Parts: sequence; structure tokens; C-alpha cells
Amino acid sequence: MSERTFSMEFFPPKTPEGAAKLRETRRQLAQLKPKFFSVTFGAGGSTRDRTLETVVEIQNEGLAAAPHLSCIGSTQENIREILATYKNHGIRHIVALRGDLPSGVADPGEFRYANELVAFIRKETGDWFDIEVAAYPEMHPQARNYQDDLLNFKRKVDAGANAAITQYFFNADAYFQFRDECQAMGIAIPIVPGIMPISNYGQLARFSAMCGAEIPRWLAKKLESYYDDSASIKAFGLDYMTGLCDRLLAAEAPGLHFYTLNQAGLTSTLWQRLGL
Repeated sequence: MSERTFSMEFFPPKTPEGAAKLRETRRQLAQLKPKFFSVTFGAGGSTRDRTLETVVEIQNEGLAAAPHLSCIGSTQENIREILATYKNHGIRHIVALRGDLPSGVADPGEFRYANELVAFIRKETGDWFDIEVAAYPEMHPQARNYQDDLLNFKRKVDAGANAAITQYFFNADAYFQFRDECQAMGIAIPIVPGIMPISNYGQLARFSAMCGAEIPRWLAKKLESYYDDSASIKAFGLDYMTGLCDRLLAAEAPGLHFYTLNQAGLTSTLWQRLGL
């Protein structure tokens, strides 16, 4: 098995206070030596400048950064311009996504699907970028059916993706089933599980409803039973996520990608518990 990839995700801060807090989070998490930090990109490019600023700052700290790039609501010209900017800053890694349309906007722009973005990046920049794409073990919420979703994923791989990061999930069997189906279709790229530490049940339930990640009923009821006892939610969540990650790694998952929500504590603790 090739070397495993462990990485972490941030969102670009909106305020100077948020930027200072993220620097401190990054300082703590950099000690764990992840392969890279990725930085999200708002709907329709709404955080474009902040994503760039955050990525450049990470690079300037001597760390590897991978900006997200979503194409919905974009033109070829502005994607070409963003790619040129990233190249000029020596960035070699991109997470290529379809993304969401900004609220109130109906025109998807010149790109409709992530595979079109991946193909465009390859056409414009050759092999300059390592390209990660998204994968959905529990199916993309807008996919027509499971098979259709698998074919959408294969189109991204065929267009030139190097690896994939999954939407977070809490059911390891969903990941194993998805991985097996992909292998049966001849998809050979690493599919890295996305890991969401559990800290706030209300927030987690909202995120999960939006992105189609299923919280198993027993797990939801257990978390609900703690009400607003955040210490108990975090302690139970750490135990559950440690077990999930252990199971994934024992079954030869090619790494883990942590959705940090710009917080260091839970990701650091999980990392240490897993012996990474």
C-alpha cells in the first residue's frame, strides 16, 4: 500500500479576529505534520480573495496548502485567472469541486459539473496541479440514484483527478461499499475518508441535513440525550470517532481528512489517540 495521506481542512476567516484565531489553530495543528491543509471556497467564488490570502499565508509558513476551487457560477476566464494566480504563488495542489450557486442566482455559468472543471484544469495547466475531487459514500444529495452518482464520480476520475476526499460519514460500511463499487468500475485513485469530529450536536445535525451525511438513528439519539452538556458530547464523540477511524485504517483506508471547523482541540486529540 502506498504512503497514507493525512490532511486537514479550514474555512477562510471573515474577520481579523478570525484570522488570528486560525493562525493559532494552524500553529497547533502544524506540529502534527499533516500532508497538507485545504481551504474552502465559498459559493460562486464568494470567498475567492480570502481563500487565496489564507492559502498564501499557509504556504509562507512553509506548509503545504490546497485551495478548494468550485466552478458553478464561474466563467472559463475567471477560473483561468485563479489558476494562474495559484501557479504564480507556487501552489501545486487543488481541490476541484462543482460547488453551490450563491443564494438567489439561477445561472450555473460555463461549468455545470466538477468533471468539466477537472478537464479544464488539465487542459490549461497540464500536470502542474495534483487534483483532489469530492466523493459521496452516501450519495450526493442531488444525485438521481446511486449508480448515477458512481458514474459522476468516475467522470471526475477519468477527467484527470489524482485522488478523492469523501464527504464526512459516520457509517464505515457506507465507505467500504462505495470503495468496493469504485474498484469494480476500475477506479484506482485513493479515496480518503473525510472525518468530522463531533463537538456540537445541533450544528452537526444542520450540516448533515444540508450535505446528505446520515447520522445513524441510535447515534443521533445518544447525542440528543446529552442535551447541552458539551463536555459529554465531546467525550462520547471522541470515543465514537476514534473507533470509526481505527476501523477505516485497519481496512486500509489511504489516509484521513479532518474537517477541523478552524478548531485544533478535537482533531489534535483524535490524531494522538490514533497514533498518527
